[in-house]
Amino acid sequence: MTRAVFRTRIKFCGMTRAEDLRLAGEFGVDAVGFVFVPGSPRRLEPAQARDLREGLMPLVDVVALFMDSPAEYVHEVVRQVRPDLLQFHGGEDDAYCRSFGLPYLKAIAMGDGRCESAAALQARHPGASAFLFDSHGTGAHGGSGRSFDWSALPAGLERPFMLAGGLGPDNVFDAVRRTRPWGVDVSSGIERAPGVKDGDKMRRFVEEVRRADCHTD
Repeated sequence: MTRAVFRTRIKFCGMTRAEDLRLAGEFGVDAVGFVFVPGSPRRLEPAQARDLREGLMPLVDVVALFMDSPAEYVHEVVRQVRPDLLQFHGGEDDAYCRSFGLPYLKAIAMGDGRCESAAALQARHPGASAFLFDSHGTGAHGGSGRSFDWSALPAGLERPFMLAGGLGPDNVFDAVRRTRPWGVDVSSGIERAPGVKDGDKMRRFVEEVRRADCHTD
């Protein structure tokens, strides 16, 4: 039995270099992520991200990633960088996430081996455009390179979801086939070093996602 072809969205996160942004656009990714989390090796200053954004190809969304940041700082990033979406990885509530006037993704920590039900997640974050399930533990950063048990994903979500955590060219085909996410998010899995992307891994990652999209069951 075959299924309708579905195009899985692709986000490359932790971007820090103009040449990597150019390749991402050429490979046809849907979004790129800029990290504004203290302590992250991929963190950018707002002015750096603003300059990088100026060289981005059209039709590629910019996602700004935060974790329990002061509202004033988020507003400043929004003013300078003009992101299309915000992504929150901490304990932010729905009112906070919605207060910046932009669509937002809410990251859900899966590294603790448990997750709320779909109903509970949606009740807690009714304004979320999508949920992003990542392998970090509660209070920890993403981008660890570790995966989690995909069978722990909550059933019955009425919002799109993105899969993250430990994805790379060697396992994203299986990840897409098994979980059928709206999108996949990758950072360390396409890097030579934190924040320094590898062109061959970037290309292979996109190819494997597209191969999974066209695979017949």
